[in-house]
Amino acid sequence: MENLIPLFIALTGAAVVLQACVLLALYLSVRKTSARMEGLATEVKAKALPALESAQSILGDLRPKLDVIAENLHETTITIRAEVQRMDAIVNDAADRARLQIIRADEMLTRTLDRVEEASDMVHKTVVSPVRQLSGLVQGLTAGLEFLIGNRGRRNGGRRESRRSVPQDEMFI
Repeated sequence: MENLIPLFIALTGAAVVLQACVLLALYLSVRKTSARMEGLATEVKAKALPALESAQSILGDLRPKLDVIAENLHETTITIRAEVQRMDAIVNDAADRARLQIIRADEMLTRTLDRVEEASDMVHKTVVSPVRQLSGLVQGLTAGLEFLIGNRGRRNGGRRESRRSVPQDEMFI
């Protein structure tokens, strides 16, 4: 077994050297990648930073304008809301007034039609009925006089005088 100890020491030494080589390769690879990354970072800084600064300056210039636009929009919205509420109140008031006027006109028309009907009934009672009665009386008198005059005419030579008939339409006023 004593012969194996130098072999184990040699194998351990070879493993340590192999591990050192792997670590050295990793170090060189990381250093190379780091150099590339630094180059890319420098390039990005050179190209992107002016663009970012330009964008920031544009945003800096636009921010006050955007603030004014937002404030104006807010004020306009408030004004429009107030005007819409005012117009709503005006329209509701006009509708209420129109409704009241329509009710009033309906009541006036109803009263007028009632009065016309009352006047028509009164005219019928006070004028038409007495006129019909008078017309009937006049027709009766006319018929009586024609009868009396007609009998005399027969006595006077046998002549018949034609009876003049009075249409009822002429008697009605």
